[in-house]
Amino acid sequence: MGDSKRFVYWAQRLSEIAMIGWLSLMLLVDLAVAVGVEGVQWLVPICGVTGLVALILRRRYRIQGYCALLAMSLGTSALIALTNTPGVPGTAESGALLLLTIGILRHVTPMRHAVLLSFVALIVLMAEGVGRDSNANSSGLAFSFVLFVGWSMAEGVGLYIRIQQDRRTEALSSVRRAERLELARELHDLVAHHITGIVVQAQAARTVAELKPEAVVPALDAIANAGADALTSMRRLVGVLRADDEAARRPGTSLADLRVLADNFAANGPQVALEIGQGLSNGSLPPEVMNTVYRVLQEALTNIRKHAPGTGWIEADLRLVGGAEAVAVLLPPGPGVRLRVRNYSSSADPRIKRLGGGFGLVGMAERVEALDGRLWAGPTAEGAWEVVAEFPLRG
Repeated sequence: MGDSKRFVYWAQRLSEIAMIGWLSLMLLVDLAVAVGVEGVQWLVPICGVTGLVALILRRRYRIQGYCALLAMSLGTSALIALTNTPGVPGTAESGALLLLTIGILRHVTPMRHAVLLSFVALIVLMAEGVGRDSNANSSGLAFSFVLFVGWSMAEGVGLYIRIQQDRRTEALSSVRRAERLELARELHDLVAHHITGIVVQAQAARTVAELKPEAVVPALDAIANAGADALTSMRRLVGVLRADDEAARRPGTSLADLRVLADNFAANGPQVALEIGQGLSNGSLPPEVMNTVYRVLQEALTNIRKHAPGTGWIEADLRLVGGAEAVAVLLPPGPGVRLRVRNYSSSADPRIKRLGGGFGLVGMAERVEALDGRLWAGPTAEGAWEVVAEFPLRG
């Protein structure tokens, strides 16, 4: 786990501990007030305990815990009002209800159900503020006003987070769709190349059959192999729609193109040390994998130029992996190919890192996963930033 991931993990855990501790102190206050009071007021601390438990188990029983707290809180307010007994302010109960309301608005789908539950919570809070004041004096109205202000803040925070999540989800979906269409265009060109080869070989076999019949069998074998390659590429087009535009295409990417890309980047930026491992050639990788490797390298270099302008140097290596080492970082062991891009001495603005990953790497991850590969980006123990893309090789 990287340093940034560890920081986020412990920040979340500490925030949860602080939240539970805050509600526990409120619960102690409710218990102190309820001591010496007879009657149904003891239901108020019980509601607080219910709210605390619902908050702890919110990830697994979010709606169930929320509804249970609403029902107990409303029932307690009704009993206190009917028995005309002195009320006990349920601070822990109210705090848990407000916190759970934020989570309901953030996670529950569809949106109308979340909003409806939040308005039920408003009714319950108003009943808590007014119904538990047996004398109907100004203190009950003041407590109701405080609860309404708290509910309004919880409603605003929950809806804001929900809207931001929906916007990012929509943006991610748009990037994935665009990347799938681009991948479909490239694979279409690859398949067209295979089909053209099949047609040419079939025509040649027909001509040769009249003069040299024994040469027909090898020609048929070549046609069968080309057809198998075409079918392999066609299977990757399932569920992908090709757009009718004139986007740039690179159906013939080679290892030389990777070096040209690195040299062009180094001409106007930091030096790039590109290493291509032994056993790699233009024919050793499937064309769709070669194209994707090119695009991942291009995106990684572009991100370095945009987000780390003070980078001292960049290391990039493409190599075959096999045996115990093979694709051990992201994929199960097996033969594969790995592209790793690292940049050092970066002076990236820390505010950019806190914003999270951009949409470029999201699109690259979609492209890599379409080839059964995996992509990872993050900091290393040495203080560098790296992008790793791995692809399994079969057959």
